[in-house]
Amino acid sequence: MADSACLFCRMASGDMDVPKLYDDDLVFAIRDINPRAPVHLLIVPKEHIDDARVVGDRQSALLGRMFAVQAALTDGEGLAKRGYRIAFNVGEDAGMTIPHLHMHVLGGRQLGAEG
Repeated sequence: MADSACLFCRMASGDMDVPKLYDDDLVFAIRDINPRAPVHLLIVPKEHIDDARVVGDRQSALLGRMFAVQAALTDGEGLAKRGYRIAFNVGEDAGMTIPHLHMHVLGGRQLGAEG
């Protein structure tokens, strides 16, 4: 169920128009507006899910789609052979600023250790 106060839910519903790199019935992908690397993509479920702490078996198809989309996008961005990082932030201490599950895909340069 969508949350009208959620930025990603507004993007998913079309209430907020953003340039999407990918869009289907389960997920959409955009470029991060504050990139941490030359390529910084976000893959976002259209269903509002607070974060990875509440993900279960019911979301297995959704997670599969998220990983399939990142594989296609990283290939298109020229990252597949060089390497890239996939991350899910969970909670404020991890730097999660929008409480809606989303996958970060970062690459395009040598990435240092995180954490």
